[in-house]
Amino acid sequence: MRIAIISDTHSYLDNKIWKYLEEVDEIWHAGDVGKVEVLDELSKKKPVYGVYGNIDDHVVRKELPEFTVLEREGLRIALTHIAGKFEVYHRRVAEWLREEKPDILVCGHSHILKAMYDKKFNLLHLNPGACGIHGFHQKKTFLMLEIAAGKINSLNVVELGPRAKI
Repeated sequence: MRIAIISDTHSYLDNKIWKYLEEVDEIWHAGDVGKVEVLDELSKKKPVYGVYGNIDDHVVRKELPEFTVLEREGLRIALTHIAGKFEVYHRRVAEWLREEKPDILVCGHSHILKAMYDKKFNLLHLNPGACGIHGFHQKKTFLMLEIAAGKINSLNVVELGPRAKI
């Protein structure tokens, strides 16, 4: 199973993303969608699962939860927008992780691309960075994940180019 993991679109979808989305089975959005139309556009291509972020209005929040857990290919995946610092998550998130025991945590918010193994919670912590044009990030990024039979087969970073013209 191939998954595109995106976050922090802030109402913007780069045209370069579409060729990558043709290759995936699902899209996971880690929040700060911006406009519900972003979800609508993505859903025309592939099934979308995600969470709302701190900038998302009541319309997006009606479509997406704050926390969700997916089970795919024998793996448990936890999605939230704001998790807190790596290994020192916000109290509410840490409690949720202890309860759910995911293999993978996907979050957004920081606009900082990250893929690190968290020994404390025994999970892979993934943040796809930001693929929108709002924020301090220099490059628009997202992740391509391939999983099968309880294992991660590949994890790749995709750069869509500079955030904005300087």
